[in-house]
Amino acid sequence: MVVESEGVKSAVVSSPSSRKLKPSTLRIGTRYRANRLKGPYDAIVIGSGIGGLTTAACLAKAGKKVLVLEQHYTAGGYTHSYARNGYEWDVGVHYIGDMGSPHTLGRRLFDYITDGKLEWAPMDENYDRFFLGDKVVNLRAGKEGLRLSLLDAFPDEQEAIDQYVKLLGKVADGMQWYTLSKLTPGLLSPLVHKGLDIALPDYFNKTTWDVLSELTDNQELIGAITGQWGDCGVTPRQSSFMVHALIAKHYLYGGFYPVGGASEIAKTIIPVIQQPGGEVFTYADVTDILVEKGKATGVRMSDGEEIPAPMVISNAGVINTFEKLLPAEAAEIIGYKRKRRHIIPSMPHIGLYIGLKGTPEALGLPRTNFWIYPSADHDSNVQQFLDDPENTEFPVVYISFPAAKDPDYQNRWPGTSTIEIVAPTTWEMFEPWQDTTWGKRGEDYEALKQKITDQLLEVMYEKLPQLRGKVDYVETSTPLSTAWFCRYGRGELYGLDHNPERFEQDWLKPKTDIPGLYLTGQDILTCGVVGAMIGGLVSTLAIQGWRGAGLAKRIFVG
Repeated sequence: MVVESEGVKSAVVSSPSSRKLKPSTLRIGTRYRANRLKGPYDAIVIGSGIGGLTTAACLAKAGKKVLVLEQHYTAGGYTHSYARNGYEWDVGVHYIGDMGSPHTLGRRLFDYITDGKLEWAPMDENYDRFFLGDKVVNLRAGKEGLRLSLLDAFPDEQEAIDQYVKLLGKVADGMQWYTLSKLTPGLLSPLVHKGLDIALPDYFNKTTWDVLSELTDNQELIGAITGQWGDCGVTPRQSSFMVHALIAKHYLYGGFYPVGGASEIAKTIIPVIQQPGGEVFTYADVTDILVEKGKATGVRMSDGEEIPAPMVISNAGVINTFEKLLPAEAAEIIGYKRKRRHIIPSMPHIGLYIGLKGTPEALGLPRTNFWIYPSADHDSNVQQFLDDPENTEFPVVYISFPAAKDPDYQNRWPGTSTIEIVAPTTWEMFEPWQDTTWGKRGEDYEALKQKITDQLLEVMYEKLPQLRGKVDYVETSTPLSTAWFCRYGRGELYGLDHNPERFEQDWLKPKTDIPGLYLTGQDILTCGVVGAMIGGLVSTLAIQGWRGAGLAKRIFVG
């Protein structure tokens, strides 16, 4: 996931600051004005990320009038797209799994909240390619595809590979129980957690490395199995095996991309929200959640407008909700400061948005993601980078080809192609400029970005030498861009870090201890588009109680 960038570099103009950025031509949602409010509303959702949109759409399907407030100029959160200079990029929907059949949970939910209007295109059968130093592993779609992909690269590890594939299914089954625990009232939590201890395998929330090292001592195989660690932003020795297994299972049948680009997601959901009278407003900056007599009663906007509602649903992230939007005394009463010690923000990132003249076919661009690593030891790669980020190669460079993945792209932007590159970084590298304004951060900042841009382009040219001299346009985003556009304070990519401790926090669920205030999105369940979307569904079910039984059956059972 990445966010819209700020600096510009092109093959013609060498200075990023010498070219003024034109606004994106893609705008989804209705611009907020106080006189456009048509209350009263049954609920207010803060943030139009996929979790917030899912909750709003599910409530709208139940006849509720929901107001979604998005501070950015376009709706969608990390699922939005932007277009500039004749090119279009997604900012987070690089690929999604489980969309090839209408009978998967994720596809059922997408079809439900879009009235079946969102279409999906498959990527190549070899949807992920891992470069582990000099070793290349091609991940192919299907359970047998995964097994054979690993066996091709590690023919002596059949037993470990077969055991690993079995573990994925067991964790996915256990996840249903874990999701159920998010719906239980506080009084029943101890009982449910005892049930979880019985239902869940003991490796469910161990670290990924601990689990895999019991299957094999082949560190290169472990590196290949965990080649998608960038999808949750946590390396094998730090991540919960639960989230690793969910990601691996999610992509078991390959990767898919929305036809028409990522902006189609919000575009197809918003009419569902509008049907019973709801709305999705952009440029709608919420500054406060209003609390009266201990209960959430509405929100205050940056223009001073107060909008009442019996229910406020925050998709702004747990840390933003409790530290920036709620009154300090309200957070203190429910013991947030003590709970905060058990969660940390996820990693920040660099993003490159690249435009090229020529179609993907002419340029030889695949519908396969590239994951490029210095070696198979992901934790060591990251540690070396953290020790000296300015002089060490990136621990992972992810390269995605959206124009190749979207069969409709040439209809919108004929004769062009786009590439996106994502790499982890540190907040500390960019912290000196945290109080500066987007697009006006000074020459030192631009020089640092230029150095990083050139470094990442060289990684791309090494794997795709035919592109050298073909790049027409480049923009680079930093953690400051994420903080500016998505309000994540340290530029974090996946909300909360997905380590085992995070998944032991039973307070990370939709219903907060403040009556009338609910949470939604990736922080209450897991990251990723479908993880945040299921978080949105779980929030709906927590709000509806027994009235949501029909919806739960429809999505979870089919």
